[in-house]
Amino acid sequence: MTPERASTLLYRVHRRALVDYANGIVRDRARAEDVVQEAWERIEAVERSRSLTEPLRYFYRVVRNLALDGRRSLLREGQRHGADIADISEVLADDMPAPDTEVAARDELRIVLESMDELPDRTRSALLLHTVEGMKLREVAERLGLSITYTHQLIAEGKLHCIKRLSRRP
Repeated sequence: MTPERASTLLYRVHRRALVDYANGIVRDRARAEDVVQEAWERIEAVERSRSLTEPLRYFYRVVRNLALDGRRSLLREGQRHGADIADISEVLADDMPAPDTEVAARDELRIVLESMDELPDRTRSALLLHTVEGMKLREVAERLGLSITYTHQLIAEGKLHCIKRLSRRP
């Protein structure tokens, strides 16, 4: 059995929140499902060639871009067929997430922050420097006085711990 890609794990764990997020943009649950599915396929294709440093953030960005592209396409299609701009604007959503999406995101953030508090100090520091501060792996290793390989291992363990905690939520 081949190991599961990060994108597949994220898709399984965050699918509902991603669909809610896309639905807040496209205002059509079926189209939102399609957007998330397409985003997952694109991210899997990217993952085949390289590792993603922040796959969940990347997942949300791809979902947002695809959903906005779909809205623009709907607008162009409506204009092409002579639809009234007021009719089209009723279909299009604003860029604010739906309240339930915002609540789900805050809940996920709370769980991630709690799970990071459970990590050993060195692992937490490496993870924060890399994912929050945006430091490169080499820079994190230098700052902590560790090898790049060990630093990578610490960050991977920290991310995995957070993902596991997120997958245990109801």
